[in-house]
Amino acid sequence: MATPLPKALDAELHDWHSSGCGRLSYYSDAPDAGSGGNGTPILLLHSINAAPSAYEMKPLFEHYRGQRPVYALELPGFGQSERRDRRYDAQLFADAISSFVDEVIGRPTDVVALSTTAEFAARGSLATTAIRSLVLISPTGLRDRPPPGPTAQRRLMRFFQLPGVGAGLYRALTVKPSVRYFLNMGFTGKAPEDLVSYAHRTTQQPGARHAPFYFLSMQLFTADAVNALYRQVKVPVLVLYDDDPNISFERLPEVLDACPDWRAERIEPTLGLPHWEQPAATQAAMDAFWHDVDDG
Repeated sequence: MATPLPKALDAELHDWHSSGCGRLSYYSDAPDAGSGGNGTPILLLHSINAAPSAYEMKPLFEHYRGQRPVYALELPGFGQSERRDRRYDAQLFADAISSFVDEVIGRPTDVVALSTTAEFAARGSLATTAIRSLVLISPTGLRDRPPPGPTAQRRLMRFFQLPGVGAGLYRALTVKPSVRYFLNMGFTGKAPEDLVSYAHRTTQQPGARHAPFYFLSMQLFTADAVNALYRQVKVPVLVLYDDDPNISFERLPEVLDACPDWRAERIEPTLGLPHWEQPAATQAAMDAFWHDVDDG
C-alpha cells in the first residue's frame, strides 16, 4: 500500500469538486481573498509528465506568496487530485484551468504554465475572460514538426494497454533513478534532491499511471498549436525559454511577428526550468511583463 502523499507546498491544501473534471486539489496563499485580496491573483500550473505536481512550481509560489494571492492547481490525474481511470485529453485540462479561474478564484488572474500545460492554458484562455495574461515557461507547440497523428497515438495507447506492458513500462520510468535521470535533463547541473524525492513519491500513488499514458502516447499535444491555439489567444503572453532537451521553439519568431501582445525572453543558461535555475532573472522578467499588463 502506498504511503500517503505529503503536501507539495507549505500552504493550505484544498479540494474543489468540478462538475466536469472531478475532484481537484490546489494550494493557496491568498489572505483576504474574500475581500478582494492584495493584487491580481497568480495561478501556477505544473507540467505534464510521469511525475509532475505543484512542487514543480514551488520557487514561484514561495517567492510571490505574501505579495499577491497565489494558487497552485494540480491537474486531473496528478498530485493530490483525483487519479481515476478515465480519458485524459487536452480539453479536460483546459476546462480544469478555465473553470478553476472562473469558479474558485473568481476574478482576473495571471496564469503561469510550464511546458505542455502551456497549450492547455492557451486553450483555457479562449473559454474565459478571467485569464488576464499568460506566462508560458518552456512551452510546447512551437516546434516545426507536428506531433504524431491520431492513428499513431491510438497504436501507442493500445501497446501501453497490452497485459504487462503498461505496468512494466511505468515501473521502469518511475523508479527513483529514472525520475532523477529525467529531472536532471532539465537542469544545467543536478536536479535538487527534494524535487527528485517528491516527484518519485507522487508516482507511487494509487492510479498514478493512468494520466501519464495519455502523455506518453502523444494524445495531449495539439496539432499545429501555433494556429489552433497560440495565434487565437487574446491576452498578453510572455514566453520564457532557453535550451530544452525535449522542446524546441523554431516557430516562436513566427508567433511573435503575428501577435503584437506576445513577447519572449531568453533566460540563460537553463534547460527548461528557469524558475529553478535562474529564479531572479525569471521573476524579474515576469514582474516587468505584469507591470506592462497593469499599465494596459
